[in-house]
Amino acid sequence: MILRMLEQQEEVSVVALSRETGISEVTIRKDLTILQSRHLLLRTRGGAMRKPVENPNEDTAISKKRMFNFKEKERIGLEAVKMIKEGDYIMLDSGTTTLEIAKNLNRFQHLHILTNSMSIATELLNYKRFEIVLLGGNVRVNSHSVVGPLALSVLRNFNRYKLFLGVDSFSFENGVSTPNLEEALLNQMMIKQAEQVIAVFDSSKFNKRSFAHIANADELDCIITDQAIPTGMISKLKSAGIEVRIV
Repeated sequence: MILRMLEQQEEVSVVALSRETGISEVTIRKDLTILQSRHLLLRTRGGAMRKPVENPNEDTAISKKRMFNFKEKERIGLEAVKMIKEGDYIMLDSGTTTLEIAKNLNRFQHLHILTNSMSIATELLNYKRFEIVLLGGNVRVNSHSVVGPLALSVLRNFNRYKLFLGVDSFSFENGVSTPNLEEALLNQMMIKQAEQVIAVFDSSKFNKRSFAHIANADELDCIITDQAIPTGMISKLKSAGIEVRIV
């Protein structure tokens, strides 16, 4: 019934559902939690909303991307942090999953972090102890990232970083891709300058292809994703020499 209601309207409230069904608000909240765990809706403050469908060819705003698979992104971010060591030089690509990495660096005292994301740079400032470099360039409203010739020029001065790459679309045959050409060009340079390339993305990104190609699958050293990864994909990736971490 809840899912049928969400087909007719974008959002429902616990109070309204309780009133209409005669079921307690406590039980309604439990039902919404179960439906969210099955990826059928998104919980909101006081209710739930229809789960939006992510289009790999759409340049989706970061504020909307945060609603997609956020629990998986949280776990992926925590797993990625395990690959960071004290004093590391790391590069955080823009994206909602890489932002989860930035949120979980409390145990470190000394890190050198390069990013093209204004959102990530702002998050990192809360630690008040890391060396942070934000690339300059043209600001993209949708992704809160910087791109363009200036960003590419600055990036050429940095190398041997451990890159955590956000991914919009991935397939074994076509590799990593994104809807935006300027993002793709910057990501290509990041990979070229990196010492290690770790792609972080949830399983909904698999077997999809976007407009602009970034890299072939074998250019990645490691992929961190969730347990809903398509059947057979792990063996394909491992056969290509790619480390796979599942959360």
